[in-house]
Amino acid sequence: MKTILVVDDSRIMRNIVKNTFSELKIPCKFVEAGNGKEALLQLQNQTVHLVLLDWNMPELSGLDFLKEVRSMEQYKNLPIIMVTSESAKYNVVEALKTGATDYIVKPVNEKIFAEKVSKIVF
Repeated sequence: MKTILVVDDSRIMRNIVKNTFSELKIPCKFVEAGNGKEALLQLQNQTVHLVLLDWNMPELSGLDFLKEVRSMEQYKNLPIIMVTSESAKYNVVEALKTGATDYIVKPVNEKIFAEKVSKIVF
């Protein structure tokens, strides 16, 4: 079973993202983190197959987490989808340049979410 890491400082948003993913009927296990630092710990403690990542978080932002993870050889190809309210074009471009696999703007649209997640081979 694949493991999905949901990183968001809002528990409600983590639940919305998990529920939206569950609607896709893809069997998986979820682990959660409330910020980038917790997410790094989760990555070290288990094998993760996909990260769903918020941008604005305390301690370590989503973008800083992304930079750090992409600098580590073992996570070079880990799929990371930004799921954030940052919708400005320059933010999308910056995240993709930094190494995000894809970008979803909140509020999460289930159809768009399904399209983007289905591109990632499980």
